Amino acid sequence: MKLAFVVLLTVLTHVGFVGSRVTLALFALDRGASPLTIGVLMSLYAVLGMLLAVATGRLIDRIGAFRPLVAGGALLAAAILLPCAWPALPALYPAALFAGTAFMVQHVGLSHVAGSIGTPAERAANFSWFSVSFAIGGFFGPLIAGFAIDGLGHRAAFFLLALFPAAGALLLAWKRPPLPAGHGTPRAPGAGGVADLLRQAQLRAALAFSGVLAMGWDLFSFVVPVYGSQIGLPASTIGILMGSFAAATFSVRVLMPALARRVREWTVVAGALLVAGLAYTLLPLAVRVPPLMALCFMLGIGLGSAQPMIMAVLFSASPAGRQGEVVGMRSTVLGMSTTFMPLAYGAAGSALGIGPVIWIMAAVLLAAGWQAGRR
Repeated sequence: MKLAFVVLLTVLTHVGFVGSRVTLALFALDRGASPLTIGVLMSLYAVLGMLLAVATGRLIDRIGAFRPLVAGGALLAAAILLPCAWPALPALYPAALFAGTAFMVQHVGLSHVAGSIGTPAERAANFSWFSVSFAIGGFFGPLIAGFAIDGLGHRAAFFLLALFPAAGALLLAWKRPPLPAGHGTPRAPGAGGVADLLRQAQLRAALAFSGVLAMGWDLFSFVVPVYGSQIGLPASTIGILMGSFAAATFSVRVLMPALARRVREWTVVAGALLVAGLAYTLLPLAVRVPPLMALCFMLGIGLGSAQPMIMAVLFSASPAGRQGEVVGMRSTVLGMSTTFMPLAYGAAGSALGIGPVIWIMAAVLLAAGWQAGRR
């Protein structure tokens, strides 16, 4: 029941967060924003999270997950509502900044709770079910955003999406489920910091491949609205394309609990990177909706299958009492990707076009897949 509650909270949070990213990008494009501006906005989603994730993880280790999760859900809802109350391009900058920071708090807290459930032998399967909730949210968020924009407008879409994290925060405050308690004491001065954790080879490898996967994921979030708008697709069709990606992540993650008992973690990671690299190689060649949907689905299979295995490796390698800190380190890596890569994608896309940007990422993913296979 605890895992089911975590899955429900994650779905509500992720629907609002992912849907807000799509709505924000399409609203900015509707106001005449350039690819570089979209890159800046996508980067703002992660800049504070990148800086605060490790401290957030340490706080959750100390005080438990309940209060940060309630506060994070409320802040996420308020940030998504901001462009509804102030429907102008300047409002998107603080909205992206605070929505991304709130989601980081939710992600670190919910990951900590999911990793604490059950025994270490069940951890990979638990993280697989946990990741299914992200796939569900990733499927419905863009669909709700796209159809709400086409049918009701951007302001109504922001309002509708804010209801989901608000409902999660209210449900958590009302039910007050038994979440893991913190150890209640500040870290001792000599307890060791991030550098101490990075001495562990398994942690270093997992964090490095998390970064590569995050780069591929962030490219998808950036490139589909931009590329779809460039070839004349309506918002609802762009939402369907992003929904097909999420449907693939959902499908593969439903199979992951069984796969986790039979296949080594690094084998899955290598295969995921190679599949994603191949899909990106073909993406700029597609201009019709059916092949675009197929390639988005293929990307979802690749990028979606590796995350649970990476999380299981990270949590297993974490010292006792520092799991939240390690999850925060991973969130910092993801935040670095989400902060800097959209800026790079936007600048390169404005200078070179979208196609070369996609092919460069394809080469990176294929090379990383080969390296992961060697492990």
